[in-house]
Amino acid sequence: MSSKRISRRPKKYNSREWVDLALPSGLKWATCNVGADKPEEYGNYYAWGETETKSEYTEDNCVTWEKNLGDISGDSRYDAARRNWGGSWRIPTQTEWQELVDNCTCTWTTQGGHNGYRVTSKKNGNSIFLPASGYRSRSSLFDQGKVGDYWSSTPRESSTD
Repeated sequence: MSSKRISRRPKKYNSREWVDLALPSGLKWATCNVGADKPEEYGNYYAWGETETKSEYTEDNCVTWEKNLGDISGDSRYDAARRNWGGSWRIPTQTEWQELVDNCTCTWTTQGGHNGYRVTSKKNGNSIFLPASGYRSRSSLFDQGKVGDYWSSTPRESSTD
């Protein structure tokens, strides 16, 4: 009788680490946010559909505000992961985020001194850490260590959501 050992160690693609969470779609998840070097680091903050950081985040200086772009996943003009990391890295779609929620267990914890969710696959036990990096509005940072707002590549139905 032989046993197959599941690798819990991240693998690398295009100089970035990823983890297989055994999701039905086969999507692999990065171990860090764009702009972070460690899983617990917050990384950079971006407006939806923008690929550069800025000192102030407002509707007036958002280049994608009220534009009908459709799904931006993989479009280097609007996808911060594709633009900054290259290769086939991309922002997950809303469906892929839901797949993560449906197929993993999320546990509030602390890693490297930062609060966030340990997201563990129900199928293979591999996990990622999503830090509670808060969010930016204007030039301020809010709810750091309390909330983790993550973009989907899928646009909201309206700008009032």
